[in-house]
Amino acid sequence: MAPAINRSMTVKEWIMLVSLSMLWGGSFFFTGVAVKELPPLTIAAVRVGLAAIILNAVIQSIGLRMPRDRQVWAAFFAMGLLNNVIPFSLIVWGQTRVASGVASVLNATTPLWTVIVANVLTADEKITGPRTLGVIAGFIGVAAMIGPEALNHLGYDIIAPFAVLGGALSYAFAGVFGRRFRVLGVVPTLTAAGQVTASTVMLVPMALAVDRPWLLETPSLHTWAALIGIAALSTALAYVLYFHILATAGATNLLLVTFLIPVSAIILGAMVLGEKLGANDFLGLMLIGTGLAAVDGRPFNWLQGSERAIEP
Repeated sequence: MAPAINRSMTVKEWIMLVSLSMLWGGSFFFTGVAVKELPPLTIAAVRVGLAAIILNAVIQSIGLRMPRDRQVWAAFFAMGLLNNVIPFSLIVWGQTRVASGVASVLNATTPLWTVIVANVLTADEKITGPRTLGVIAGFIGVAAMIGPEALNHLGYDIIAPFAVLGGALSYAFAGVFGRRFRVLGVVPTLTAAGQVTASTVMLVPMALAVDRPWLLETPSLHTWAALIGIAALSTALAYVLYFHILATAGATNLLLVTFLIPVSAIILGAMVLGEKLGANDFLGLMLIGTGLAAVDGRPFNWLQGSERAIEP
């Protein structure tokens, strides 16, 4: 029997979620290197293209076969559109007009959108009081870590922030849509391979038309290493974890990773680059931790159990 959705996550799922946040948080390092020599759409196309090659090689090596069912491939293309093509395009375009800090805060609204979308479109991921308070606390925590000074660079372009919000909303729909792969009987590794393959088919023509990469200078070895890193770790491996968590823990739990990505990025910066953590970072960490606990629900259940146990 499949595990229930809209529940407290297991220790294994929490470990996978934290690992996913580190992989996606680390993507900022790789992107920071690649974007110095390549335009965004080309980076996105190479990212999903290399990931598709890696994942298809993996499934061949472990004896799996890609499904040939049209319904499954239609779902792969829909998932690729919602999870990669639309958000990549909107967020990248938005970041050309708003500061990265603002974009990070706007992207962190993904769990808020997911709570709403899942409440409307699913039967087993309904809004609860603690869950709603948890995602709000987590969002405030992310905003605190980014810092209020980021909002000073919002600018006068009204459309750009809404483009980034549109990307976050697309991620929310992707998380809910992706639940159907369990119903279709597609294992997470095949789902990851199928959706990045479909994304490649859609993104490559866009990059060719917009960026005309054949006119670009040949990337350096550092850039190629960054592209391989973002494809192999932050995309191929990350999406295997993504669909494993989605299949068992649901969209709302999965997209809590959006809160953890800034945490991972800041902690990695402190450990690897020697950056110092400020008071706003610790406040943000505390709020995010409180929010995650509220969404998980387990600490509150323990407290309620303790209160009942001491009642006369």
